[in-house]
Amino acid sequence: FQYLKRFGQGCNLDTFCYEALSVEGSPAECLQLFLLHCGIVDPSWAELRNFTWFLNIQLRDCEASVFCNPDFVQDTLNGF
Repeated sequence: FQYLKRFGQGCNLDTFCYEALSVEGSPAECLQLFLLHCGIVDPSWAELRNFTWFLNIQLRDCEASVFCNPDFVQDTLNGF
């Protein structure tokens, strides 16, 4: 949710890291963002769960990758 919210606001996501245990927005706002970005017109709960699970794993791996660390890559992969 934190990434999707900032993406919608046009924030630079290259320097953002997920803040564990922090609460942002309401459950309704969270569901609305998931419905907007999942890519399915009328998703089931299982499809929403799969979307959030996949997105979470991808973002977690991205944060753990040295190649996505702005301090390491400097400006050589800007926007990657």
